[in-house]
Formats: sequence, structure tokens, C-alpha cells
Amino acid sequence: MKPPQAPHDGSETARDVPAAVSARKVNVLQNRSDFLRAAKALHIAKPGFVLQMRRRNPGEADGIRAGFTCSKKVGNAVARNRAKRRLREIARLSLPQNGRDDTDYVLIGRREVTASMSFDRLQVDFDAALDALHRRLK
Repeated sequence: MKPPQAPHDGSETARDVPAAVSARKVNVLQNRSDFLRAAKALHIAKPGFVLQMRRRNPGEADGIRAGFTCSKKVGNAVARNRAKRRLREIARLSLPQNGRDDTDYVLIGRREVTASMSFDRLQVDFDAALDALHRRLK
């Protein structure tokens, strides 16, 4: 007997993404120096987050890298972790298709908004911010 399945809410899942695109891996930024370099690069502010983008030098690292941060201004540990989980998920859904190789992306959570804004709105804002930064980089 099959286990019961949750109703499909129309959101994109890993099964909906073409295999060639989903094979692109998004690595996570972990070094403070990478976050500091991204802070000096291009950025765009949206109501739910700030997106920073930095093109890496050739040979520095491969692929797409993303970092996530929320300061204590966002709230207590529970609120910061919820905000970061949401930021990680919008990046996971969008960066393999829309991100550029040899680029670092840093998403910064905003006070009370990142954790409470509708997920669909966050996703739309992220895609718009990504497009705007890519246009500026050309």
C-alpha cells in the first residue's frame, strides 16, 4: 500500500527541475573573508532581504556559492534560524537555474520581515533581485 501523499500546492519540487539544471550544485560560503568580500560588491535591497553578489577571480573556487546571514537585529535564535531556512530554500530553488558560475551570492535577513513575509513573495523578490544584479554586472 502506498503512503499517503500531501496535496500538491503548485510549488516547484526537485522532481520538477530538469536533470541538467538540478545537477548544478550550490556550495555554501563559510569563511568570514568571503562574506566580507561580498559585502564590498554589488547589492540590492528588497523588503524581505538584501542580496549581495560578487564575481570571483578565475581559479578562486568553482561553481555557484551562496551564504546566508541574519544578525541579532532579526530576532532571537529561533527567528534567525527560521529566516535563514527560508533564505536557503529560495536560493535552493532558484540559484541552480538562474545563478552564474564563479559567482558568490549572500542573502541577509531583515528584521521581522524575512520570517513572516509570504514565501511566494520572497521567491518573486529574489528572482527580481537576481535579474537586476545580473543586468548591472554586464
